[in-house]
Amino acid sequence: AIKPKVEPLLDTCGTGGDKSSTFNISTTVAFVLAAGGVGVAKHGNRSVSSCCGSADVLEALGVKIDQTPEQVEKCIEDIGIGFMFAPGFHKAMKYAIGPRKEIAIRTVFNILGPLTNPAGAGYQLLGVYDPKLCTSLSRVLKKLGSKAAMVVHGEGLDEVATTGRTMISELKADGTVEDYEITPEGFGFKTSSLDELTSESVEENSRITKDILSGSEGPKTDIVILNSACALKVSQKVSSIEEGVEMARDIINSGKALEKLDELVKHSNA
Repeated sequence: AIKPKVEPLLDTCGTGGDKSSTFNISTTVAFVLAAGGVGVAKHGNRSVSSCCGSADVLEALGVKIDQTPEQVEKCIEDIGIGFMFAPGFHKAMKYAIGPRKEIAIRTVFNILGPLTNPAGAGYQLLGVYDPKLCTSLSRVLKKLGSKAAMVVHGEGLDEVATTGRTMISELKADGTVEDYEITPEGFGFKTSSLDELTSESVEENSRITKDILSGSEGPKTDIVILNSACALKVSQKVSSIEEGVEMARDIINSGKALEKLDELVKHSNA
């Protein structure tokens, strides 16, 4: 485990296994957050059920993913974002990769992974594949010592959705838990179809991430902005999701999120 001296430190991670083949939303969100002053300890793996996991996409973008824990810790402290490749951080997990890939179903690992952030991030935006997990996992995170978190399930996705309603169980900084639902329209977004959010390959996925960070508009950017907004609220950068939407949009339009990707590529390969 590592202990980067960064505050707030957030992990944005999904359980995966939602069978949706969406592009890698939480990975794209990580760059927006880091550019907005939220430390991101992103941890993930290669794909289990979709075309590509966060590790696959970051590698395609030029990020060196198999770094030592010390290198990742320094990366988070220096530039505010670092990627922890799960097998390097959970030694026992690496033995599960082969069998997991063969089963390709939602295993206990899908749930354990997000709950075991090796950097001890105090803040979480955790996407789950089953709405029934929202309320139980927000309370588990509280017991594990999270400062604040949102556990989310959106219309068949382990993300905050623009395809319909999202169920949120929010652990607030004062220790209370609030369960509620949001819709994309409530924040000025059009409802999109799942087809508008899918990606067929690692290459396409990395191109989508670059396009969004470069300021292209459309359904894919909308879902990144909405997820970023929720994470900005969790990490106490804004006091409402509405404010978060404005801040996330400003960060992307300023070019800072794309710069953050370049910084991570350079730092990880240094």
